[in-house]
Amino acid sequence: MVLTLMCGLSFSGKSTLAARIAHDLPSQLISLDHINAERGLAGGQGIPVEEWSTTNRIAHDRAEEHLRRGCHVVIDDTGSPRFIRDAWRVTAEAAGASFVVIWVQISKELQRERVLANRVRPVRADVTDEVLRDHGASFDDPEDEGALVVDARGTDDPEQVDMIVRKLRMLGTR
Repeated sequence: MVLTLMCGLSFSGKSTLAARIAHDLPSQLISLDHINAERGLAGGQGIPVEEWSTTNRIAHDRAEEHLRRGCHVVIDDTGSPRFIRDAWRVTAEAAGASFVVIWVQISKELQRERVLANRVRPVRADVTDEVLRDHGASFDDPEDEGALVVDARGTDDPEQVDMIVRKLRMLGTR
């Protein structure tokens, strides 16, 4: 079994890729944005650290339950800062699961293009410019963590998704 953590800036395509992986692996998808919505919070508008902490704890509890039942789990989050990824590593290790960070990389230009397009024709919740700026400034790249790197332009590419799912299946059988 594998605990997969999505990592990347807003609008990089993490949720799109996470949903495809969860469907194709198959695995349980846990979205911190969905947990925030259940709690009446809108992450893209800014949430106090204490509220994010509670959402993160709920996500860990759900992941632990699924891992105990032997399910693969995909965590749809930004995966930043580093201590967040380290906490997920501990959760995976405690459950005897492999752990993978999938880092969806996006350029600032493509991110801005996607944000502006979403504001004209919304397909997801908006993220304020202030939240985007703060998140970008505090993002810790997982470059030294053996992350599986994916280009933001390929998150809906079936061949790339198939390659990722094959790698995750191999890790899940170790």
